[in-house]
Amino acid sequence: MSKQDQVLILEPPYELRFKGPFTDVVTSYLKLNNPSERRVCFKVKTTAPKRYCVRPNSGIVEARQQLSVAVMLQPFDYDPNEKNKHKFMVQSMFAPEGDINTDTLWKDASPESLMDSKLKCVFELPVDGTTQNNLDSNLAIEDKVNVSKVSEAVKASPKASNVEADLRKVQDECRRLRDEISNTRQENLQLKEEGLRLRRSVNAETTQSYGSGAQGSVSDTRSSNTAGLPPMAIMWAAVAFIIGILFSKILL
Repeated sequence: MSKQDQVLILEPPYELRFKGPFTDVVTSYLKLNNPSERRVCFKVKTTAPKRYCVRPNSGIVEARQQLSVAVMLQPFDYDPNEKNKHKFMVQSMFAPEGDINTDTLWKDASPESLMDSKLKCVFELPVDGTTQNNLDSNLAIEDKVNVSKVSEAVKASPKASNVEADLRKVQDECRRLRDEISNTRQENLQLKEEGLRLRRSVNAETTQSYGSGAQGSVSDTRSSNTAGLPPMAIMWAAVAFIIGILFSKILL
């Protein structure tokens, strides 16, 4: 006899997402919806029982009703390079008639009466200053790899002697762009601090003239607009343009 399809509708249906930082308990909620006319017994299992606390981990979903299950991830040292293989399984079956003995219910159940659904766990780390620095470091490594690949392609070309100088120019341009991005970030921070100082000055001096207040607003707007510049996008556009010129010379 083939296995029955899951009668419960799970929300989310495939993944449980946990948003860090993971220095404290992180809770994700799983909704169990019973669209049938019969009561459904359920049980939640995981491949990492020491890492999670599930409330309730078993019970009954009444007909045409839904129930929310809290899945609590315990604090741990998060390593983004570590592959997460944690999974959950929601096992269910139609509740038998009459009184239910929870101690023997699942032991006495036949395999043909069981239904199950599996979900994988996904860890999300918010992008803060530290994470951004890590991303920048990864981008710098990718730059080195890309330049290395270009260098190998240049050496394999019959015009390698004519292009090596251009390759060095590309490397110098990459360094210059990184320096400009660093300077832009420092300027953005200074502009943000100036904008905050101007706001405090406007709030403290409530009797100042309309022109003075307008000047503070313009400064804040200029600071906000400048802080929103995407320097990384500028760098990548420039690098892509220069590498494109380099490859066009190689192919000539």
